[in-house]
Amino acid sequence: MGRAFVYVILGGGVAAGYAALEFTRRGISHRELCIISEEPVAPYERPALSKGFLLPEAPARLPSFHTCVGTNEERLTPKWYKEHGIELVLATRVKSADVRRKTLLTATGETISYKILIIATGARSLQLEEFGVNGSNAENVCYLRNVDDATRLVNVMQSSSGGNAVVIGGGYIGMECAASLVINKVNVTMVFPEAHCMARLFTPKIAGYYEDLYKAKGVKFIKGTVLSSFEKESNGKVTAVVLRDGTNLPADMVVVGIGIRPNTSLFEGQLTLEKGGIKVNGKMQTSNTSVYAVGDVAAFPVKLFGETRRLEHVDSARKSARHAVAAIMDPGKTGDFDYLPFFYSRVFTLSWQFYGDNVGEIVHYGDFSGSTFGAYWVNKGQLVGSFLEGEQKKSMKR
Repeated sequence: MGRAFVYVILGGGVAAGYAALEFTRRGISHRELCIISEEPVAPYERPALSKGFLLPEAPARLPSFHTCVGTNEERLTPKWYKEHGIELVLATRVKSADVRRKTLLTATGETISYKILIIATGARSLQLEEFGVNGSNAENVCYLRNVDDATRLVNVMQSSSGGNAVVIGGGYIGMECAASLVINKVNVTMVFPEAHCMARLFTPKIAGYYEDLYKAKGVKFIKGTVLSSFEKESNGKVTAVVLRDGTNLPADMVVVGIGIRPNTSLFEGQLTLEKGGIKVNGKMQTSNTSVYAVGDVAAFPVKLFGETRRLEHVDSARKSARHAVAAIMDPGKTGDFDYLPFFYSRVFTLSWQFYGDNVGEIVHYGDFSGSTFGAYWVNKGQLVGSFLEGEQKKSMKR
């Protein structure tokens, strides 16, 4: 048994939703497009999970954050896909792919064939076990990558109100979850090996500003060390986090945000890989001309950098998806993807944005005693990056 489509999008995250909207705007016919996703729900705006979804008051819930509301466009509910003749194959895992035969084999044994494939498989959360620490399956150890993770985190957080949370990791997930935990009246200790938070992007001066804010909110920082093991009750519930430096931290819950790894395994040995992802050209086309890759899984040429990069952010997912569809549907009028990297985050009443690359000489400016400041990076006489913090008009507390 099998089904055949002209276009198949493998993966049901942010990129899939934006690609689907672009396909409809370019006039695909009914029953030409299929989206296959392991998740049981239609594509949604993943950033909502670490922001609005975790708020104690008026939290975001589906269908409110289905794509493409993140850019103030149509909300693509399951009804929308049906009306546009797009097949949603949800809660379905693809166990193998054959790019030569242009087929995908699902875990249920169905073969789905395509003429053009867009790989939008994204990435998965790195697990503690990959670093030699057991305990990911404990009832109060949480990750955050999909809506099921977010629902579980909310339930554990609510049951831990007034208690202690240990957040492992000082990046996006760690910082945003820590802010939400504080708003939900949970005591937070953050643990990470780097010298300061958001080490891949923030300068020490910028990081110091946010760390001081978090400390004022009651967050404790333990830097320069990592999780070593857990102490548990007989039922497996974690009661304490043991660090490599010997520190013992009581814990009613643990949130783990230690990075992600692109989902490339289906295509290893079939497509060219680079930078941990699937290598594509300026059209988002892989080493197989019938296959494209977008979002977190795609390693594409960034003109600003003059090299291939893989970017883990929603803006890249949205825009690379749209560009791939444009290249597929109108190749003669579609140039190479000319993308200016963009990253952002919102915590408490703060909202920062970053454009470009953080290499070269750093110049800080503005009022670091207030809430409007920034920095820019100059490399070889060229402005290559810019960071700006500007307080939100609306607080996360609403």
